[in-house]
Amino acid sequence: MAFSQETINQAWRKADGRCECSLNKCRHLSKCSKELDPQNKIEWKKWHAHHKVSPDAGGSDNLDNCQILCVECHENTDNYGNN
Repeated sequence: MAFSQETINQAWRKADGRCECSLNKCRHLSKCSKELDPQNKIEWKKWHAHHKVSPDAGGSDNLDNCQILCVECHENTDNYGNN
């Protein structure tokens, strides 16, 4: 399963072009909020659409299960690479 482009676009707008990470292991004060590249081409501003709950664990491909994360934060998630 994968997010549709429309879901990714909606999640991007909801995130306002910023990383939505709030993982404790990333050691943010509250949320990462790193500004991201809308075209996803600038290496240090790249991002991924992340399943909050992985499909393997029953997570959907709906907007409510999608969050925009910078690559660095996404790599810190427990299910990175499993969805």
